[in-house]
Amino acid sequence: MMNDYITVSRLEVYANHGVFPEENKLGQKFVISLKLYLDLSKAGADDDLTQSVDYGQVCRRVCDLAKSDTYKLIEKLSYEITQTLLDEYELLKAVEATVEKPWAPIGLPLDTVSVTVKRARHMAYIAVGSNMGDRESYIGTAIEKLNHTRGCRVLRTSCLLETKPYGVTDQPDFLNGALCVSTYLRPHELLELLQRLENEAMRVRERRWGPRTLDLDILLYDDVVINDERLCIPHADMKNREFVLKPLEEIAPFALHPIYKKTVREMLEELV
Repeated sequence: MMNDYITVSRLEVYANHGVFPEENKLGQKFVISLKLYLDLSKAGADDDLTQSVDYGQVCRRVCDLAKSDTYKLIEKLSYEITQTLLDEYELLKAVEATVEKPWAPIGLPLDTVSVTVKRARHMAYIAVGSNMGDRESYIGTAIEKLNHTRGCRVLRTSCLLETKPYGVTDQPDFLNGALCVSTYLRPHELLELLQRLENEAMRVRERRWGPRTLDLDILLYDDVVINDERLCIPHADMKNREFVLKPLEEIAPFALHPIYKKTVREMLEELV
């Protein structure tokens, strides 16, 4: 995480958010504070605004965002602020937004109620594959949809390799590739997105390692290690799969496996 950040403290906005109808109709004051994380070394060295973000512009954008819609929860407003700023300002690596509601109608004396949300950009590597129908079309459509999904940007794509099936061999050959994606979706959110794209490609899960129109697997996500009933990161068997490592090595030869402490290139060289 970047150590540099810009702070915006206690920006006051009059808006119409709340569970009760009178809150939506009459409105009330909200107080918004931001931490904008980015690398400020070039801005500091060169006194160059293009290497930073215009915090006045950011404040106006946040005010417009808070006034443009009505939400029941300040949690939703906080999420919208963080995601919108990351969408619109490429230099930002992370955004922390705190929304305070000083006049929260709970029937008890209090100073303020607040919600803080933090979203950050992450680097994910995703394996893509298909061995049914128009394989290139299924993969190309998935990449295009992924790149146009809020919170995701495809940075690099490998060439597609034709490979023999793995595990269950009595099926057509696969096309396999790899993607590098910048995303502020968290791992399980990214998993849900990839599964939705698979479903849109009419993937049917009849048997393990069976034929499929589209296969999308998270290989690496920063240096995160997850192993639960829904998700395993790094991908459990990636070090043994040439059809995974070869396209991944093309776009990220020095990406490091967080458990084995080996680069993708090193794992591929050991395998072949």
